[in-house]
Amino acid sequence: MVFVYAALGLVILLLAGDALVKGAVNLSLRVGIPALIVSLTIVAFGTSAPELLISIQAARADVPGIALGNVVGSNTANVLLVLGIPALIAVMHTSAHDTRKSYVVMLGASVLFIALAFRGVFDWFAGILMLLVLAVILGDQAREALRHRRNGKAEAEAEDLEEPEGADPDMPWWKIALFLVLGLIGLPLGADLLIDASTEIAKMFGVSDTVIGLTLVALGTSLPELATPVMAAIRRQADVALGNVIGSNLFNLLAIIGIASLIKPIPVDLEMLYFDFWVMLGASLLLIPFVFLKKDLGKVWGVILSALYVGYVSIVLIGG
Repeated sequence: MVFVYAALGLVILLLAGDALVKGAVNLSLRVGIPALIVSLTIVAFGTSAPELLISIQAARADVPGIALGNVVGSNTANVLLVLGIPALIAVMHTSAHDTRKSYVVMLGASVLFIALAFRGVFDWFAGILMLLVLAVILGDQAREALRHRRNGKAEAEAEDLEEPEGADPDMPWWKIALFLVLGLIGLPLGADLLIDASTEIAKMFGVSDTVIGLTLVALGTSLPELATPVMAAIRRQADVALGNVIGSNLFNLLAIIGIASLIKPIPVDLEMLYFDFWVMLGASLLLIPFVFLKKDLGKVWGVILSALYVGYVSIVLIGG
């Protein structure tokens, strides 16, 4: 039954997160917040809501390994699985999009994250610092997008930003309210179920909560990020997956742990500090050929990335 509760908690989390995004996006557009700002902030935060609630609930439940493992494991899975599996289906022409700046920013965030981890705990100081850095990054993205629009450049990108995920100009107020209520109720409910079940699974198999966070929870919360590029690859439209992964990883590092550490300090597991954090950074560095050398992601790289993830999870489970 514990696995059923874990699956149920994950499904509730994902559905509630989607509902919250739809409700928040359409509420924001209705009250006059520009679509550009909605795309850069509300959609980005909303799609990370399941991971955020898991990390907050895990910290409050004194299972910090799940809180950190969820973020670190998700970032590793995002690179190795979310890019690896779609590449097995179709070649991803990552050279079609310039992600150099956002990639360098993500690497910088990863280095900052690891440096703060060496303090032994993610506390209010680390949380405030990460959120300030995130605010600067978002501000820079907004200024750059507005500059492109004023100069008449990147017209396609501007058009994309005008249609945030979940936007429906004709959505009635009652439906917006329903999505918001379902999201706000479902997220903590799903997080509680998943955390409780994951803790029990860890006890059943004699592994640490960190191992469960790095594997079961991280893989579960990465499923939406995986499903989208897989379907896009089937339609031969997965070229934007690299940019999405970079953006998701950036938010995971700065926003999720940043906010969660303000709720309750999150101690750092030494094993993660000397292994898992570096695997996460190493996985990110594997993207250099695709970001700077304009290499396309083909089947060979798909096999390599997917195999690396299987190998990583195997090491974590054996060592756990």
